[in-house]
Amino acid sequence: MNNISLEGKVAIVTGAASGIGLATAKLLSEMGAVIALIDINESGGVDAAGQIKKSKGKAKFFCCNVTSDFECKKTVDTIYKEFGGIDILFNNAGVIRRKNITELSEKEWDLVLNVNLKAIYLLSRYVIPIMIEGGGGSIINTGSGWGLKGGPNAAAYCAAKGGVVNLTRAMAIDHGKQGIRVNCVCPGDIDTPLLHGEAHQLGVDEESFIREAADRPLNRIGVPQDIANAVLYLASDLSSWVTGSVLVVDGGGLA
Repeated sequence: MNNISLEGKVAIVTGAASGIGLATAKLLSEMGAVIALIDINESGGVDAAGQIKKSKGKAKFFCCNVTSDFECKKTVDTIYKEFGGIDILFNNAGVIRRKNITELSEKEWDLVLNVNLKAIYLLSRYVIPIMIEGGGGSIINTGSGWGLKGGPNAAAYCAAKGGVVNLTRAMAIDHGKQGIRVNCVCPGDIDTPLLHGEAHQLGVDEESFIREAADRPLNRIGVPQDIANAVLYLASDLSSWVTGSVLVVDGGGLA
């Protein structure tokens, strides 16, 4: 048996129009999965699905605001009807606002908590019953190194990602007996639009910001493929006895 094959599996990837989500969608497709790409960026999502199809993969884009209960339910129902099941859910959509508590508006706090944390609850709420019906599945949530330690001028993000880490553990406990594994991957600084946007939010030189982010034992920032590889491990049968875990992929930054 090829424990890394995802042949016959249906995978949902959120935040799939760029960065970690896009790299992961492509890799899971290469391993045989049918990909349901979710993003609020419609043009980017359609393009991402097109890239996978050009590589002979099977993919379809679904435009969805993952902070909306109505849209999450509608999208999951549509995916289920389209593909007949859901085996993998990669809760990856995320945003960051680089501000401390006194600088954050309530609207910004709500946005960061809703996209990074609430969306996991909403999508999992509708996917888990489908996974139970299908005999199990794998859920992977995107946390962060700042879900395990604090960081400067990122209060809402640290709060949200800390919540993701412990929500992952709670879900693993609740649904293990139903054959559902729930794990969390915690990236360090990854070369994505999100990271480059942080420099602009902080008002610092982008090149210097990226150079400082590379100051870690492996002497570079990560690339989306680094996280995609970790997600593939957690999605596949290679990790069949792994649940409730937090996999740090950060080039040694936390060390």
